[in-house]
Amino acid sequence: MSNRGYPLNAWYAAAWGHEIQHRLTPRTLCETDLVLYRRSDGEIAALQDACWHRLLPLSLGRLDGDSVVCGYHGLAFDPHGRCTHMPSQETINPAACVRSFPVAERHALVWVWMGDPARADTATIPDFHWNADPALAGRGGTFYSLQCEYRLVIDNLLDLTHETFVHAGSIGHDSITRAPFDVTHDERSVTVQRWMLDGDAPPFWARQLGRDVPVDRWHNIHFEAPSTIVGDVGVAEAGTGAPQGDRSHGVTGYFLAALTPETATSCHYFWNFVRDHHLDDPNWTEYLHYAHVNDGEGVYDQDKAVLQAQQIAVSKYDRPPFYNLNIDAGAMWARRIIDRLIAAEETPPAGEQASAPSVFARQA
Repeated sequence: MSNRGYPLNAWYAAAWGHEIQHRLTPRTLCETDLVLYRRSDGEIAALQDACWHRLLPLSLGRLDGDSVVCGYHGLAFDPHGRCTHMPSQETINPAACVRSFPVAERHALVWVWMGDPARADTATIPDFHWNADPALAGRGGTFYSLQCEYRLVIDNLLDLTHETFVHAGSIGHDSITRAPFDVTHDERSVTVQRWMLDGDAPPFWARQLGRDVPVDRWHNIHFEAPSTIVGDVGVAEAGTGAPQGDRSHGVTGYFLAALTPETATSCHYFWNFVRDHHLDDPNWTEYLHYAHVNDGEGVYDQDKAVLQAQQIAVSKYDRPPFYNLNIDAGAMWARRIIDRLIAAEETPPAGEQASAPSVFARQA
């Protein structure tokens, strides 16, 4: 049994769609090196980044039309990974191929299926429609190669009590630590909901609301296994019906997180924050973008510093890495769901044989 901390039969975000052009883009997902590129018909190809011949990364080669030409000896591979040219010989070895991966572009992100290709179903791509909703506006980004494993980010986002301490002065408020919360879950998802009623708005939200009044504030955080989170957050004037569903006297934001394991101790963190107000005002888009990432001063910059320091500590100390409090209930359920998905892959149904990892995949 492997000790990997992620399932393979899942769609993982590999890039923003605008980042993948007609050029070779290397990326490591789930300890496997890939090369991605956009074909001439606009579709995207994803191949293992290792030439069949001598394992040189194909990303060091070049594109010839829609084929990847290895930069070492000139072998060419089509978008499906089949070798179409070998130097100095007419016959092409039929075994000459590199692994190709199912890939799809949806809601501004490029998703790659890292497991059994026969099980890749585009209907199961995570719902990130907020990225493309015309009733919302925002500009996201990515922490590529964030130096912590992806489950630490899931823990962080499912327990927003940390806002009080990590993000004091922007979104933090001590009412978060006093408010009760509810946790619900099913076989693939966890939802954590918290209401903070009739309090003052922290600076981040007061500026968006535009008036100094008591507010009702909400956190509705939804995790979908194995690695995506959508947070429905906002404030409304206290007593105007927000807990009952009327948000017309407030402002709403959605934070989106698609987390992709890179190695056992690093991940790619695709994030966005979209709002329901001032949709046509680019100044608001820039303000909210830089409120999250801004040369170490943004909300996500602060999380990055905490998470990377935590990963160093987890790797250093000879003790169980975590003791749990009530506030960890959402994260605990998420980890149980992930563990079940991993176990299901390693113990296939009777009559099926577990798929072997790629010979080119990095070992944890």
